[in-house]
Parts: sequence; structure tokens; C-alpha cells
Amino acid sequence: MRRGYAATTAVLALGAVVGIGIAAQEEGAAAAAKPTSAQRAAFDGYQLVKLPNANVPAFTRRTVWCPNGKRAIGGGGEAQGNGAILVGSFPTNDGRGWIALGRQDGHNTVGISVYAVCANAT
Repeated sequence: MRRGYAATTAVLALGAVVGIGIAAQEEGAAAAAKPTSAQRAAFDGYQLVKLPNANVPAFTRRTVWCPNGKRAIGGGGEAQGNGAILVGSFPTNDGRGWIALGRQDGHNTVGISVYAVCANAT
């Protein structure tokens, strides 16, 4: 009986540590998503560019472009709708923008938004 108690205590302790780690990751991700003015200043010409949500045929690439003279240093996309899945999110071949595409279970269209984090090219 004592052995079972020790095993249960170990599992609960592990669960608490994992839970704390997940919470820390979520807090870190939230902080990374909202850069401070000091972080923005580290990137000359920092600018967030958004292509708002639009319904497009499944697997259609939507691309947002950085303004002239800037390059995408990051980006992402969002698939919207019941059963919507973001299938891809990646930079353009020339590095001047960001691409996102998705699909939606049971539908021929999906809502896709695309974001690019842009900075001056050097």
C-alpha cells in the first residue's frame, strides 16, 4: 500500500511540474507575441502587416507583402471557421512577405488571415 502511495505522489508532483512548465511557455509565447518598444527598436523599421480574414477556396495561398525596402523577419496565419485547419505558414521565396493556407472540414472554403513582421532590409 505504501508503494502505491509513493507512485501516486510522484505522478502528482510530475503533473505539477509539467503544468508549471506549460504555463511558463504560454506566458513566454504571449510576451513574444507583443514586443516591447525596446524590442521593436532593435529592428530598424519594425512594422506588422496584416491581410485580414477572407474566405478562399481550400488550400489557396494568401500572401501579405512587406512595404518596399523591407523584408519579413517573421509571420503567421490563422484559419477561421468550424473545423478550420492552418495547413501552411511560411515566408515567400524572396523573403518580402508571408504565405498562409488552410482548409475547413466539410467545406470547400476557409477563412484565412495572414501576418508578416517586417523590418528594413540591410
